[in-house]
Amino acid sequence: MENVVKTFGSLMVLDEIDLTIHENEFMTLLGPSGCGKTTLLRIIGGFESPDNGRVIFDGKDITQVPPNRRPINTVFQKYSLFSHMNVEENIAFGPKINGKSEDYIKDKIKYALKLVNLDGYEKHDVTKLSGGQQQRIAIARAIVNEPKVLLLDEPLSALDLKLRRAMRNELVRINRETGITFVFVTHDQEEALSMSDTVVVMNQGYIQQVGTPENVYNEPENAFVADFIGDSNIIDGVMVRDKLVRIFGREYPCVDTGFPEECPVDVQIRPEDITLDFPQENALNGVVTRVGFWGMSYDIIVDTGNFEWLVQSIHGRKVGDKVSLHLDPQNIQIMMKPQSEDEAVAKEI
Repeated sequence: MENVVKTFGSLMVLDEIDLTIHENEFMTLLGPSGCGKTTLLRIIGGFESPDNGRVIFDGKDITQVPPNRRPINTVFQKYSLFSHMNVEENIAFGPKINGKSEDYIKDKIKYALKLVNLDGYEKHDVTKLSGGQQQRIAIARAIVNEPKVLLLDEPLSALDLKLRRAMRNELVRINRETGITFVFVTHDQEEALSMSDTVVVMNQGYIQQVGTPENVYNEPENAFVADFIGDSNIIDGVMVRDKLVRIFGREYPCVDTGFPEECPVDVQIRPEDITLDFPQENALNGVVTRVGFWGMSYDIIVDTGNFEWLVQSIHGRKVGDKVSLHLDPQNIQIMMKPQSEDEAVAKEI
């Protein structure tokens, strides 16, 4: 994608998008509703045309190539299965249109159903299948066309939580076994982090960060990414000098360097990286105001007078407990504040 711009009327949906997707990659476009991720997916698939910019595939400009002539298939959110056709007829639709032989189509149907763990379902009525089974048929129907790229537009959103988690593993397996490049759209951070080789974080038509799941989680480039990817405590701070930051008038050692002295910054501290202890002199002390139990851990809100901290721990606390917060220098992430109106988008949810 080279300098891709898309507007709808006066609304800027995509603003000069540059993005490279690699062969066999599982890439996820992640962001809140209205950030432009589905529009970007539709431009890749040929269902929308950019106002400016180009879509390059294997060195060829396919910006004006229609969807049916691109080596790309799409699995839509609602699957779009043909209700008057059984499973094998749905899967065979694409190869038949492309003039493939009957033997070829039978072999492909058998291969695709085995790949999605639905062997023997050839004659089933698609309307009688569960949501997860329908999704697998939609994937099988796309795979038999042997696309180079498979686009998936929030295909898990209609499934219950347990089935969604099972299908994540299935999609990763299918990606690895087929070698097809997957481009997956979601607003679910857990899906993006658990499935992807590369995560593209988007907001208001801009790409905020591109990186591995570990990179975007542990090294967010701005406050939007830090807050959108998982839970975070984000505080205004001042970088006193290299490896020393001031928060609420108190100085803390950190590991970041390269910031100007006395530079205003955003400071991110993940809730799981905070340790609670008994109140201590000259420590960051506070009072527990809320506790939530999540099965394997607790969400604990600690009010220190000038900020309400979110702490996640396997050890519970009681409302009213007085505690101190211990911050490890390795877990204090420093980010530059936005310097322009465009950059300020990064702080808006």
